[in-house]
Amino acid sequence: MKPAPDYVPAHGLLKGKSVLVTAAAGAGIGFAAARRAAEEGARAVFLSDVHERRLAEAVVAIQRDTGLEAVHGLLCDVSRQEQVDALIEAAEAKLGGIDVLINNAGLGTEKRLVEMSDEEWDRVIGVTLTGTFRMTRAALRVMQPRGKGVIVNNASVLGWRAQAAQAHYAAAKAGVMALTRCAAMEAAEFGVRINAVAPSIAIHAFLKKSASEELLSQLASREAFGRGAEPWEVANVMIFLASDYSSYMTGEVVSVSSQRA
Repeated sequence: MKPAPDYVPAHGLLKGKSVLVTAAAGAGIGFAAARRAAEEGARAVFLSDVHERRLAEAVVAIQRDTGLEAVHGLLCDVSRQEQVDALIEAAEAKLGGIDVLINNAGLGTEKRLVEMSDEEWDRVIGVTLTGTFRMTRAALRVMQPRGKGVIVNNASVLGWRAQAAQAHYAAAKAGVMALTRCAAMEAAEFGVRINAVAPSIAIHAFLKKSASEELLSQLASREAFGRGAEPWEVANVMIFLASDYSSYMTGEVVSVSSQRA
């Protein structure tokens, strides 16, 4: 197994931009993306999550670790339209306009199809796919009139590849990919770009709660480096897509994976 590389130093990729990140509390990809945005020179960062204590702790941690004072947080369940609307309104006000939205909210469980209830299917689709749709729609309504903006969605290689007991999650992430491509075509005429990342496996505390240690070890062993990604390694690609370095990219889904062919 190859060890994880050293943390990559910042290069000012988001200098002067404002960034809103969903599901950004704790130790997952969303928190890594929010922290990375602050490190890369964002003038303000807005975090949302459904966990009040972890959200407050995440705001304080990013302020402490990066020195950026303009870090804000608000509770938001992306499966509820009224909370999405409130989040966009608050972020617009606090940030002086949202330059970048990172749609990270998603929900996964492990359940074979014949054992899955309608409620479990609907819950995963509702957060992972419909939540991304709601956030994208709301963000476009404020970005398009300004003629600028970037949206980065978090998909998954399971949108392309098969895995037992993941039909609901894979279907949702495949939907995020299709949503990304179609929404990007509509937004392009307004100067707004929409892309997505598709990680294979990034090991963090939340994933360990929803998947068995045996499964995670098995998935990590399939990677070319013999390990799962660090959350910040996925966040780095998100930041690239959010930056002007990817100015000609829209409607793309970038695999963040070292899986063997």
